[in-house]
Formats: sequence, C-alpha cells, structure tokens
Amino acid sequence: MNLMRYRKLFFAISLFFLIPGFVSLMLVGLKPSIDFVGGSQLEVRINDETASVTEISSVLSELFKIDNVKSADDHKYVISGENINNEIKQQGLLKLREKYQEVTELKFETVGAILSKELLSKTLTALFLVATIIAIYVWKQFDELKYGVCAILAMLHDSIILLGTFSILGYFFGVQVDVLFVTALLTTLSFSVHDTIVVYDRIRELKRKRRAVDYTEIVNMSVTETLSRSINNSITIILMLFSLALLGGDSIKWFAVTLLVGAVTGTYSSTFTAAPLLLLWDEIKLKRSNLKKRK
Repeated sequence: MNLMRYRKLFFAISLFFLIPGFVSLMLVGLKPSIDFVGGSQLEVRINDETASVTEISSVLSELFKIDNVKSADDHKYVISGENINNEIKQQGLLKLREKYQEVTELKFETVGAILSKELLSKTLTALFLVATIIAIYVWKQFDELKYGVCAILAMLHDSIILLGTFSILGYFFGVQVDVLFVTALLTTLSFSVHDTIVVYDRIRELKRKRRAVDYTEIVNMSVTETLSRSINNSITIILMLFSLALLGGDSIKWFAVTLLVGAVTGTYSSTFTAAPLLLLWDEIKLKRSNLKKRK
C-alpha cells in the first residue's frame, strides 16, 4: 500500500480536528478546577431521590459563588466554588438539610491561590521538560534532528487536539480540567511517542538494509509494516477506555475520556502525522537547496 501518496489528505484530516480546538482554546480557553485557580470543594451525600445538580446549585448560590456541581455514585455530590470558611460551609449544609433532610458531609477542602499558582507553574514546567527531553532523546537515538522535531510536532498535534476537545467540552458541558487531566495528558504523550519511535525505528532499520531504495518508499514500507501492530495494540486500549468512560462512574469518567481521546490521536499521529512530517521536512530542505543553487 502506497499510503504516503495520501499524506496531504492526512494533514488535511489533522487540520480538520486541530482548527476547531485551537480556535476554542484561543477564544474560550480551558475551564480549570480549584486545583489551578483555588477555591473550596464540598462533598456531601444526599439520600433523596429528588435531589438534582441544578437545585443544589440554586440553594447554595445564595451563600457563595458556585462554579460547578457534579453528581457521583451512591448519592454523592461534589460542590466547587469560591473560597469559603467553616461558618459559611455550615450554613450551606443547614440549607441543604432544610430541603433534603438527610445530608451528610463527606469531605471539605480549600485550595489557596498561592498553592494553585504553584501547581500550575509546576504543571507547565513538567510539560516543557517532557517535550524537551523526548526531542533530545529521539534526536540522539536516530542521529538526525528531523526525527526529534517531527516527534515533538506529532506530540504537539495530539496535545492541541486533546486540549481543544476539553476546551469545547468545558464551554458546552462545564467540564473542568484538574490534576487527573494533567496525568492523563502526560500519559497520552508518552503513548504517542512510543508508537512514533516504533515507526521511526523501522525506518532506520530499512534504510540500513535497503540503501538503494528511495526514502519515500522506505517510509511507506515502514508505515505499512507497523500499521497493523499499532492498530491491534491500540484497539485493546481504546475498548477498555471506552468501557471505563461509559461505565466507570463520574469520579473517573473524564479521566477515562482524556485517555481515550489521547489514545485515538496518538495512534493516528504516530503513523499518519509523524511519518509524513519526515517527508515534508526533506521536501522543504530540497526546495531550499534548489533555491540556493539558482542564486
């Protein structure tokens, strides 16, 4: 199969998913949880079938600003909002008990602004370090800068799609990003790079064995030979994550969705983005070389 002749189509598909997410990130951004912006979080159990997220938010919004109310298993509700003290929390519990009778406080925590800023700073630092170390590692392993740069571009492709997806989900459904999201993001990046390195390693191996064969054909052969392995390996992960997203409960639902989106984009990018980028790199390099000769 001559898959690389469709590389422009593969880039077009990537742009189709990249542009909406990128625009959403620029205009709307992400909806951060209290982990990153600070605030208070109250978890309660309400043994009343009539209780709803909308009603709980309406009752408590009279006392303090509510950012988000999430329902969980076993009649649990997690209420996030601005920083409040113990007195306001008790008033809130009293109001809930007036409406629903059986209300049990399970957990209450407050994250200060300084701590949240420190966490955000460390998160961005971790992402930068991961990208830099992976780029250097791939570059040194394959003895060419283009492999490291193209691997990072494929990672950036996955990151923007994932961040853009959650920007859209945050705007329409109020989905927040928290520390678990960062964990899932880093995990998906490692998954993406792993598959990319498998393809690149096959390219290096075929270059040594078939020195007379054109580089485009080498890349095409490498992609074709590793495609079935990559898909078969990914399907098992995707099916498991899809099941978790549907049946795992609200506490891990969005964590599973993050990993699911990352697994799909990582599988696609390692084959249909990272490999074609190598050919694009050579095409640009050849054009620059021809321009210099003409001058």
